[in-house]
Amino acid sequence: MIPFSVLDLAPIVEGGTAADSFRNTLQLAQHAEALGYQRYWLAEHHGMRGIASAATAVVMGHVAAGTRTIRVGAGGVMLPNHSPLVIAEQFGTLESLFPGRIDLGLGRAPGSDQATARALRRDLQSDAQQFPNDVVELQHYFAPVEPGQTLRAVPGAGLEVPLWILGSSTFGAQLAAELGLPYAFASHFAPGDLMNAIAIYRARFKPSKQLANPYVMLGFNVFAADTDAAGRFLFSSLQQAFVNLRSGRPSLLQPPVDGFAERLHPGDRAMIDSALSCAAVGSPDTVRRALQAFIAKTGADELMLTSQIFDHTARKRSYEIAAEVREEVATA
Repeated sequence: MIPFSVLDLAPIVEGGTAADSFRNTLQLAQHAEALGYQRYWLAEHHGMRGIASAATAVVMGHVAAGTRTIRVGAGGVMLPNHSPLVIAEQFGTLESLFPGRIDLGLGRAPGSDQATARALRRDLQSDAQQFPNDVVELQHYFAPVEPGQTLRAVPGAGLEVPLWILGSSTFGAQLAAELGLPYAFASHFAPGDLMNAIAIYRARFKPSKQLANPYVMLGFNVFAADTDAAGRFLFSSLQQAFVNLRSGRPSLLQPPVDGFAERLHPGDRAMIDSALSCAAVGSPDTVRRALQAFIAKTGADELMLTSQIFDHTARKRSYEIAAEVREEVATA
């Protein structure tokens, strides 16, 4: 059976704080490590009331320091917001502190609204080639220092932190294939181009020093509980978050609500059904069937599971069920 990993959006729940979120993140990472998950990723988002991981590298250090073996990564760093040299230094520091455990996923979206993006970057001027150029520059900083090289990342040079390209369109697939890097697709919230992107990536992949063969990791929502009804109830928190975000009202993660989707305007219901279609919601049997079908359809090399569940205990239980299901599938 393929590896399962965790994408933690470090939710700040209604009635909670960022400090609560960070405590829960560490507990969940320790739980995921004990359950055998492969890696634990956090994502860069800015100005989002319900997501605490804006300073992604800092939260990664918190997680890595409190765990022992699980890989810890960014899923991802939005590279247009940063100087490649600064990211090389940050992740060189993490790799020096936690050798062999750090991943660096790279995205080109702002991870914020336009006003926040402008405040982060000071200007929004860029061309279509800037992101690929920045990725190549970042690779250069992680490579061994060459004779006469004056610009270097300290720490970072020679550490060769593994890079991933993140995406929700065919652009990232083409770039990952060209550079010979693993590709992570955001099918957990933007599945429209999923199959096309996978096909392009695999067809055009060029082997590299980092990776000999194409490797695809796909985002997937899991809301696992003892019954289908309980899973659907938990799922309503994410549905609320999506409706609020798409309506320009990003919010704290809300408590679940019975029958939320059924009361939505048909347009809103269609939107969330499409955006969140890559999901396993319900009892262990329901989750197992959904995971098996998704893996069979996509041929994924790894799944990155995300569970934006309001109640922390229920969230941990959801990952437990997913891990149990994975073992059942592996021995079937």
